[in-house]
Amino acid sequence: MKRVFSGVQPTGNIHIGNYLGALKQFVQLQEENDAIYCIVDEHAITVPQDPKLLRQHILDVAALYMAVGVDPKKAIIFVQSDVPGHAELNWILTCNSYTGELSRMTQFKQKSKGRESAPTGLFTYPVLMAADILLYDTDIVPVGNDQKQHIELTRDIALRINNKYGETFVVPEGQFVKSGARVMSLDDPTSKMSKSAENPHSRISLLDEPSKIKKSIMKSTTDSEGVIRFDVENKPGISNLLSIYSAFSGETIEELVAKYDGQGYGTLKKDLVEVTINALTPVQERYKEIRNSQELIDVLKDGADRANAIAEKTMKRVKDRFGLGL
Repeated sequence: MKRVFSGVQPTGNIHIGNYLGALKQFVQLQEENDAIYCIVDEHAITVPQDPKLLRQHILDVAALYMAVGVDPKKAIIFVQSDVPGHAELNWILTCNSYTGELSRMTQFKQKSKGRESAPTGLFTYPVLMAADILLYDTDIVPVGNDQKQHIELTRDIALRINNKYGETFVVPEGQFVKSGARVMSLDDPTSKMSKSAENPHSRISLLDEPSKIKKSIMKSTTDSEGVIRFDVENKPGISNLLSIYSAFSGETIEELVAKYDGQGYGTLKKDLVEVTINALTPVQERYKEIRNSQELIDVLKDGADRANAIAEKTMKRVKDRFGLGL
């Protein structure tokens, strides 16, 4: 069996872009792989957080993992900061990475744009992401397409250390889905859907009420052509809605284009509302069952113990290679 690792930040309600780009893969990959899924709370503090809210969001994300179908009997679910090896390996990898490669990270450029100075954690967090992955001898990393650059950095660091110190790390592969992997904003379909966008109707969160889902989809930006076809460059709004529809319904984009041939955007949007609500209702019901339960706490404690057992073996090997400790 191959080892799978991925994580999600506890920074508010997860939206459908996170789900279709990553979480949906989590569920599929746990069936035939050794799966480890993390709530990466140390990544969250690269920007200021309210400690009380952060703890609540950690539990929110853990409950959503289980609500979408991640099974703690098939996968390890745990909180990043409960495993000291993440921070420990992060420092070792930081000493084997370079400012040049980190300064080229697209997300750092975007998040630090317009600032004279940015938090150091914002600059170095791709190295922490590499530590998260390499700590578990990961073979496969299921992530959204926007994380490709970070996976490449992880591979570069792993190969650099392996070449210098001997076989130390498994060199991972990113796994990216085609449909729904990059869900765009509903009000600006040229930008990725984001939790931090000011307009709440720019996104659909997994826990949104049906009325909110309907309003967000019906208000979504399209174009004046009135023809339903998939053309990302010239029709980004309709193309985004078709991608979301395809990902939730299982119908191909080609099938949907044929299905709505000659029909207006309103019909497509109304049907997408129904498809989206039907897909999210069982997730929301399971979330309500698990969110405030002792079961959730027990799953995270057990997950931390199991993750620590793996991480400690990796750190012993890494320290031996680097000549650290006695």
